[in-house]
Amino acid sequence: MSHDVVQEVVLGAGGRSLAVGEWGLTVPNVGADGWSLDVGVRLRRGVLRAQAFVAGAGSVDEHELLVRNRGLVMARFAHTGSGDVWLVGELFEEHVDPASVDRLLGLLVAAAGDARLLVRSTPRA
Repeated sequence: MSHDVVQEVVLGAGGRSLAVGEWGLTVPNVGADGWSLDVGVRLRRGVLRAQAFVAGAGSVDEHELLVRNRGLVMARFAHTGSGDVWLVGELFEEHVDPASVDRLLGLLVAAAGDARLLVRSTPRA
């Protein structure tokens, strides 16, 4: 069952169960000086979705994120109406197995780390 697979992977990585079909995972120090990454994971309507806040509005060029999206698999950068930057990754439930869930979470953390390093190195006006 997909639920059990996700539960095992997320809890095995130090995450927590929030509700039926929902988990949270906090990864410390992702990309910059103790900046934790909080990843929300949800299995609903046949899709496993993981998402995480990456950076605040205006902290990174939106065009740079579009370029970075071209190099990502299973995940993509998005932003809210206010401009906050998020990472979103999805798997169809039929593709959920321990390796794919681990890969999805790993890709999210790696992409978030890269973006946060970019934010850190971008001069502010």
